[in-house]
Amino acid sequence: MGATGLQGRAVTRHLLSDGWQVRALTRDPDGAPARALASAGAQIMRAQMEDVSSLIAATDGAYGVFSVQPTVGSPGTAPDFSAEDEVRWGMNVAEAARAAGVEHFVFTSVAGADRHGSETLPQNLVSKWRIEQHIAGLALPATILRPVSFMENFTGEYALRGGALATALAPGAPQQIMAVDDVGFVTALAFSRPEEWIGRAVALAADELTPVQIAATIESVLGRRLPYVRIPIEAVRALSEDFAFAYEWLDERGYRADIAATRRIHPGAMNLRTWLERTGAARIAAFLAARPTTGQHA
Repeated sequence: MGATGLQGRAVTRHLLSDGWQVRALTRDPDGAPARALASAGAQIMRAQMEDVSSLIAATDGAYGVFSVQPTVGSPGTAPDFSAEDEVRWGMNVAEAARAAGVEHFVFTSVAGADRHGSETLPQNLVSKWRIEQHIAGLALPATILRPVSFMENFTGEYALRGGALATALAPGAPQQIMAVDDVGFVTALAFSRPEEWIGRAVALAADELTPVQIAATIESVLGRRLPYVRIPIEAVRALSEDFAFAYEWLDERGYRADIAATRRIHPGAMNLRTWLERTGAARIAAFLAARPTTGQHA
């Protein structure tokens, strides 16, 4: 599921590389992302996460299912997409997998979701936890992956504004990050070793830096100035109390994933500098080149 999204493309790429036959499920089989996956060797099938019958038909006969859902505000979601939609979609995919009798279900959640009940969590973590609990209730042979924030967030308008790195995160608060491609690697690893991974829930993180350090690292690899500018949290709160709380939670509590444990699973997991040198810097440079650097930063 989510085959044409960031995680789905990475998972598809790694599974195809490992020799799996992959069905890439999408609501738009004729779109450019789907055509690219078809060119890479995936079988494209139409399915929609709000339509359980389409999911069951697409999942029939599959060995395993990779499931990921967008969160509120994710690129490509409808303006009225809600946390309840996310939870319903995640539950629908799990129900379809059970109906199809899949042997291994891998769900991408988010680090910290398992702290539900011990502290107040941002809405996106609560949604993922609710999906996790539904998967457990279905007794699916499942693996839960809980990655932290993605390095890819720094490649576009989410964080690049007016020639600066701009978010509402506190400049000196350490933030855990990971490259999406490494989630694809771990997913393929889990599918290849079911005896080791079924029944396992793992938080994943590959680096930890403050926003100022992130901007400085990008700046040094790009060879151009990229200051960090903090967006006032009250400006975020005026748009969404949930988003403001999420930023405050990241600053004050954070994901708390075990980076050393991630590297034991995947010794090649990229830190920020490695990711920038391999793919990230080129994407950031292209984005910045296409936009003026004058005007307000935030």
